[in-house]
This record gives sequence, C-alpha cells and structure tokens, in this order.
Amino acid sequence: MAEKLKIIALGGLNEVGKNLTVFEYGQDMIIVDCGLGFPDDDMYGVDIVIPDVTYLVKNQQKIRGIILTHGHEDHIGALPYVMREIKAPVFATPLTAGLIQIKLSEHGLLEKTQIEVRKPGEKISLGCFKIEFIHVNHSIPDAVALAIKTPVGMIIHTSDFKIDTTPVSGGMINIARFGDLGQRGVLALLSDSTNVEKPGYSHSERNVGERLDELFNGCTQRIIVTTFASNVHRVQQVIDCAAKYGRHVAVTGRSMENAMRVSMELESIKVPDGLFMDLNQIKNLPPEKIVIITTGSQGEPMSALYRMAFAGHRQIEIKSGDRVIISSSAVPGNERMVSRVIDELFRRGADVIYDKTSDLHVSGHAYQEELKMIMALVKPKFFMPVHGEQRHLCTHAKIAKQMGIAPKNIMVSDIGHVVELTGKSISRNGTVPSGKVLVDGTGVGDVGSVVLRDRKHLAQDGMVVVIINLSSEDGSLVTSPDILTRGFIYVKESEELMRELKDVVMETIDEYLLENVSDWAALRSSIKRSLSEYLYRKTKRKPMILPVITEI
Repeated sequence: MAEKLKIIALGGLNEVGKNLTVFEYGQDMIIVDCGLGFPDDDMYGVDIVIPDVTYLVKNQQKIRGIILTHGHEDHIGALPYVMREIKAPVFATPLTAGLIQIKLSEHGLLEKTQIEVRKPGEKISLGCFKIEFIHVNHSIPDAVALAIKTPVGMIIHTSDFKIDTTPVSGGMINIARFGDLGQRGVLALLSDSTNVEKPGYSHSERNVGERLDELFNGCTQRIIVTTFASNVHRVQQVIDCAAKYGRHVAVTGRSMENAMRVSMELESIKVPDGLFMDLNQIKNLPPEKIVIITTGSQGEPMSALYRMAFAGHRQIEIKSGDRVIISSSAVPGNERMVSRVIDELFRRGADVIYDKTSDLHVSGHAYQEELKMIMALVKPKFFMPVHGEQRHLCTHAKIAKQMGIAPKNIMVSDIGHVVELTGKSISRNGTVPSGKVLVDGTGVGDVGSVVLRDRKHLAQDGMVVVIINLSSEDGSLVTSPDILTRGFIYVKESEELMRELKDVVMETIDEYLLENVSDWAALRSSIKRSLSEYLYRKTKRKPMILPVITEI
C-alpha cells in the first residue's frame, strides 16, 4: 500500500497565532513555522502560549528540518522553547534568521542550533521533500510562501501574505511563480485565512507613508511613533519622513532596538548618516527636531510607550503638546490595554493620532480578491484553509467552492487532526497530541488547568486562610483560630462576620475533639466545607479557603 502525505497542524487552526504545521511522509518530516500565541483573559499570570510538541518529540528521528516563513512572533516565537525539546536544522530568510538568532542567544541555544539562511527563489532538499522559497508581500521583509514538492504531488503553503503592487521595498509578490506552478500542476493549496472576511483588496503600505508625511509636515511638536517592532517597512517610512523634515531619530524598547539592529545590519532598513541619536542626546534637541520610535502599540504594561505615558520611563515622559502616532491596530483581545494607554496620553495633554481617527495602519494579510487571485493562479486540486478561527476557515472554504473546487476536495481541519493526501483523495485519519502549553516566567508547561482554575478562583472571589494551633500532646486547641483574608473583604469593616467565621471554625473543631479524631486532613476538609457553606449563605461568594493546622 502506497504511503500517504500527512499534514498535521499543531497550531494556527481555530485560533489566531501559534502557527506550526507538520508535513510527514514515511520516515521524513518537516516543520513549517514555530509560533507562539497570546494568553486569553482568563489565563492569569501566563505570559505566552506555545504549541504542544509531544508528537514532534516522539518522532524526533524523522524530523529533517524546520522552515520559517517570516519573522513575526506567531511564526517564530515558540522556537526557543521547541528547540529545547527537539534537534533539527532551521531554514530561514536573512531577516528572519537574524531575529531568531537574537531569541536563541537569549535562551542560550544559539550555539546548539544549526541555522541555514536561504533567499527567495532558492530551493532545499530535506529527505523526500524539496522546498522552494517564493517571495511574497507582508508587513515584514523577507516573507516567503513555500512550494513543497512531495512524493504525492506539489503542495503550496502561502503562510501570511498580501498582494502589494507598490511595496516599500523588496518588490511585488512573485505572482509569476505561482502561475507557473499552477500550470505545472498543484495538488493542494494551504492559504492564509486571516482577512478572508474582508472584501476587495488590501491597501498598500505606501498609503501609510503618505499619511505619516501629512502628520510630519508643518508639525512643530515632538513626535513619538509606535508600531510593531517587526514592521520594518513602517519604521523605514518613519525614518524617511524624519530625514525629509530635518528631524533626528531615537529608538526605545528592547524588541524595537533588536529589530532595528538586525534590519540595519542586513540593510533591510536604510538610515542616512547622522540621523540616529541616543535617547540621552536627542532629548536636549528642540521638539521640532525629535522623532522617537518606540514599542507599545498594543498597550503592553512593560512596553516603552506605556512607561512613558505612566511616568515610568527613565529618560522620556509624555508632555503636553507631544504628538503621539499609534501606527497599528489593536490585536483582538488587546483593545482594553490599548485604550487605557490612549486615555492616559490624552490625560497628559498629548496630541494622539491612532487607528480609529486616522488611516495609520494597513494589514499585511490578503483580502478576498487577493485570495481568489492566488487560488486562480495555483489551480489546486485540494484546498485547506489555514491561519484563522473557525469562521475564517469556513468562509475561506466557501470561497474555494465559488472558485470551482469540489466540496469533497476542501478540508477544514483542526489542530492535532491528521489530514492524509494522495494524488486522488484528501481525508482525516485520527489525531495526535496537541493543544496549548502555557509559559509563565521561566516555567514551561508547569501551569496547567488546575493552577489556572485556582488563579481564576482567587481573582474572582479572593482567599480566606484559617490558622489553627493544636496541642501535639492531646490535640486540644491551644489558641483561638486566626482568620486572614486576601481579595475577599476588608476585615476592619466586617468584624462581625469575622467573629461569626471563628465561631463556625470552633464548632467544627469541637465536634472533632469530642470524637477524639486525629485525622487532620479530614479536619481541614470539614473546616473548608463548613466555612464555604456559611460564607455562601451570608455573602453569596465562594472564596478559596485554606485551613492551616500546626501542632505545638
């Protein structure tokens, strides 16, 4: 029986971010992208979310390489964590390679990782797979789609892309190559679904440059611009405007500084001599000569813009009259944090220009007509939408039907599901371990559902700690119980309730002492139950109750 090509998404389906797709045939396996996701609102204390790579660890001997399509966090952010678990060469375009080198170095993994740099148009062979890098437009330079030649046929994985006929740099997407591959025959297309709900065509990045020029022209204020650190094209346009209007530029925020350093080394960003200055130098210039490029477009509490707004930055503080340009849109889930920073900027008297009031951001993802164009050029037999939530994937599948692809040849999958391809069929065949691994500080995977449930409980209802001192000789109560609360009630204003709680604890202990019970675990459980029932009757709240018994 002939082998089948397996396509397994360990992230990026029914979610935004955490992109990781596995292609497996026989004894060979390649991995496309290795991204992170951001925690949901109820994931208290969690910093990032990464894919579960149990299946990769189990099949380590099959892995021939990891191919990264571009340098965004949702495609490269999990790499340092995954490389702790598996060993494989990493293939990436120059800017992407530069960004992952910084990440791996911070985690002490750079010297242990083989990084191979490839440019658009180049090809590599990994086991039975032959992979070609195809230049595409996106909101970061050096983004590529992949043409993967497999024993069952040609697979095209677009990754994140758009069609920009007037890009800032790097040239237009290689439409001709997609058409050429379509003429030769493409078995399956995996295509970006992020903006599938938006009709028409996405706007060119140059549109933002024109708007930035308007905001710089005639401005006598200090200008502070925030955008995604990886949006190199946007940063280039800010630099161009600064040079045009005689301003010097300073950069703040670690991720922005890292991205700028790598981009300048690779000449992805071109900066006129003498334009850049240190923050300590630039703040001594008159306002009309200053531009500060900073992180914080998503309102992150530790970002440079946040610290400027809330007077926590060592060198820069927002002043009345500053023009703050927020050149990005809020990622779903971050709207509240972004709004909080914008409100504080207004409170400090800043002139804030942001997405809802001005055309300062364009998406790096294709709209409907661009998605149709790629589909028409590629002419795939099978289609699998990727990179999106369920509504995105289903909408993209509907478009594929409109484009003439047979419904039986369209596969809307989910993470962990095994999709099998032959030259004649596409089908599901079981699942592999998958899901979310939570990263909290330096801990990877040690925060599970039980810990999250406890954190949620504490956040919603607070905690009551009952401290009981019993005699080690006869088990009698040595002192009156102490009750401490955190996040539940303010003790001084609820002294009567605290007395009642002590009475409940005393009654429970007395019952146990009368029965000569020395099972402290059972006593703790009984105290917890009786207090919980009493508190719910009195307050309709269910705080976490922690009885602590010590023998004296």
